[in-house]
Amino acid sequence: MEKECVRFAILDLNAGLPNQGMRCIREIVERWADEKQVDLIYDVFDVRVKNELPDLSYDIYISSGGPGDPLSTRFDDWDINWNKWLKETLRWNENPGNEQKKYVFFICHSFQLASRYFNAGLICKRKSTSFGVFPMHMLPEANANPVFENLSDPFYAVDSRDFQLIQPNFDILNEMGAYITCIEKERPHVPYERAVMGISFNPYMFGTQFHPEADAAGMLKHFQSEDKRKMVIENYGEPKLSSMIDQLKDPDKIMWTNKHLIPNFLNEAYSHIVSVSFVES
Repeated sequence: MEKECVRFAILDLNAGLPNQGMRCIREIVERWADEKQVDLIYDVFDVRVKNELPDLSYDIYISSGGPGDPLSTRFDDWDINWNKWLKETLRWNENPGNEQKKYVFFICHSFQLASRYFNAGLICKRKSTSFGVFPMHMLPEANANPVFENLSDPFYAVDSRDFQLIQPNFDILNEMGAYITCIEKERPHVPYERAVMGISFNPYMFGTQFHPEADAAGMLKHFQSEDKRKMVIENYGEPKLSSMIDQLKDPDKIMWTNKHLIPNFLNEAYSHIVSVSFVES
């Protein structure tokens, strides 16, 4: 039997800065293809430095995290083109004549850009940077979403951001068939709203404010940096830093999320690809 070929586009929004996320995304995609025994073609597009965007010939798109203010780049060429790409992908999926839909996963900075595009709520700067390993709390709607299969509530993930999405526009989300999947941990001792940490924008587009691709090796590298250690200690205290480092060794924490969340999304996309290919053949 001929192997199915899956075409991936990975959109790199890291603005040329060194990061662990791209390595993690590539490893997840390669591991998934290996487990599924599918032929994998993937191309990486440097969105912010080279203004590269993929066309609509790919099956699955993963748009990465990245640095900076998601509100300040609206008139940058790359941002305009990223939004154009998103609009074209939506139009493709909304066209009943296109049975093969395009699946998109937005991570962190891309999640903020998508939330801005869809007017999902208020995007604003946090009082302080959030960085580390934190629990993510699922909302009831997420229980039926296959992307969260085999994840506990709460599950643990890496959070790294200066901005946040709060005050969701529920009317707009409901109207477009979107729903919030998870939120950050409740902190009764601080007077801040809990941020939205995940949204299912439509059946084919899914985003998380956290980094589901992060792995222990990448985070250990971060925690070896004096700046990052200092940031965690100043914001959360030394015991919290020790606890985060311990959690990296726990297979049920971020490594569990790494092995399940994006792969679950890829499984969903692949089921769709196979079902459409089967009908066409």
